[in-house]
Amino acid sequence: MKHIEDIIVKESTSILEVLQIIDKSSKQLAIVVDENKKLLGTISDGDIRRALLNNVSLNEAVKNIYSKNPTVASINNSKEEIINICRTRKLHQIPIIDNNGNLIGLEILDELISKENKPNKVVLMVGGLGTRLRPLTENTPKPMLKVGDKPILQTIVEKFAEYGYINIIMCVNYKSHIIQDYFGNGNNFGVNIEYIFEEQRMGTAGALSLLQEKPTEPFFVMNGDLLTNVNFEHLHDYHISNNSIGTMCVREYDFQVPYGVVNIKNSKILSIEEKPVHKFFVSAGIYMFSPEVLANIPQNQFYDMPTLFENLISENKNTISFPLREYWLDIGRMEEYQKANKEYNEVF
Repeated sequence: MKHIEDIIVKESTSILEVLQIIDKSSKQLAIVVDENKKLLGTISDGDIRRALLNNVSLNEAVKNIYSKNPTVASINNSKEEIINICRTRKLHQIPIIDNNGNLIGLEILDELISKENKPNKVVLMVGGLGTRLRPLTENTPKPMLKVGDKPILQTIVEKFAEYGYINIIMCVNYKSHIIQDYFGNGNNFGVNIEYIFEEQRMGTAGALSLLQEKPTEPFFVMNGDLLTNVNFEHLHDYHISNNSIGTMCVREYDFQVPYGVVNIKNSKILSIEEKPVHKFFVSAGIYMFSPEVLANIPQNQFYDMPTLFENLISENKNTISFPLREYWLDIGRMEEYQKANKEYNEVF
């Protein structure tokens, strides 16, 4: 059983403090207790993400956002009973309490059972031309450019494998032989790799119509020019728990207007804002889909992700966002490539 002193918080603890505690800990959550160490609830990465999407300030206390009815196990439960509870409720960890409801510790499912690889497929879009990174991409596909001491694409594959997602499909086009020669069938990287060749430009979603074996489990789609240390299990769990057909990772983007903005109504000046900052959520190029989404993708046509999500929304399908606060970098331009090389060793 794990000790939990480093993840215990009070109702009055700020969201920012809890966020820092979760980031420092390997346990993926914080546990809320009262002054007598009686369990009040838990707060997870997902709880904080939902609060951020609802514009809750990081300085507010966690009192109103934590889960007040968490699933727990008793100190009297056997290992097999705890494993069964975790599997039934799809939990990665579970607080252990005594007969008086006082917190004793934390059991982690992965440590109770041997780690198993997951059946979910990972579709990587790696067929882009990388024109903005020329001349670097004249002889090398962009995902194969080295950041640190390895290709960008290798870091992506290894991060998925770290979480047990080893069934990789690469959608290739430009100089595809370089990617295929390097990765082969994936054995040298501890994964299974299949290739789909795009004979024409298919867009960021169109290549999904070329999948030879349709997924039966939720599957990932990710652009092959990204570096991120997002927890893919968290994304997977978030997708399932929200009963989503399509989950889009989003990143907050700030844009400062370099002028004083004049607010006008009927030619009358109402106010002036000096160089205001506008905040938006933008697509991060990482997605998770349920298998039924494939019915919305036309065969052998150019089709991009924004169009797919617009159609799902128009059909009132459940699409949700997963805000990223972890490291994320889209390597589309030379300055971003240089930034990636400077930051790689520190982040990864």
